[in-house]
This record gives sequence, C-alpha cells and structure tokens, in this order.
Amino acid sequence: MNTRTRQIVYWAPRTLCVLFAFFLSLFALDVFEGGYGFGQAVLAFLIHLIPVFIVVIALVIAWRWEWVGAILFLAFALWYVIQTGGRQGLAAYVLISGPSLVIGLLFLLSWLSRKEIRAR
Repeated sequence: MNTRTRQIVYWAPRTLCVLFAFFLSLFALDVFEGGYGFGQAVLAFLIHLIPVFIVVIALVIAWRWEWVGAILFLAFALWYVIQTGGRQGLAAYVLISGPSLVIGLLFLLSWLSRKEIRAR
C-alpha cells in the first residue's frame, strides 16, 4: 500500500464520522419549530443531540483504537436496524445505518492496514 492510499484509508473514516455527526445534528434543529419556550427548546435540543454526542465519543475512542471504532460503528448500524424493527423506509436505513456501516468498515480497513504496516 503506497503512502497516498494509507493516508486516505487513515483519514476517510475520521472525516466521514465528523460529517455524519454534523448530519445527525441537523435533526435536532426541528425542536425550534415545536412552539416550546426558550428553556424547553434548549433542553429538547440537547436531548436531540445525544446521538451526536455518542458518535463524537465513539470517534474519540476510534481515533486511538481503530478496531474498537470498527466494532462501535458496526454496532451502531446494527442497533438502529434492530431498534426500529423494520418500521422505517429504506431511505432511513441508508441515511442512518449506511454511514455507520461504511465508517465501521473503513475503521476496520484502517486497522488492518496498520497491522500490515507493522508486520513489515
């Protein structure tokens, strides 16, 4: 694996994870249309950001231990499918579980490529 490919494999899951966190945070903005008072809106906003906080914490862990990140993001993808019980449309699974699945696989690839580099 050349240097450029290693850089892409290293940075791709991290970059996608940050973008995924921003994407998830957009769903929290709907609380401001709910007619809540200021305090209630802020509390609802923070509650809606809990998945984003979880993704960011998982990214911090995955940055150091890529194999743990792979497990976490693959588990997130599976958890969403199980949690919704198939009641969501295909678009919901593609938009929520899809990025988690891709990020998990990329962290796995990054970890495996590091093992390959260390073995040399």
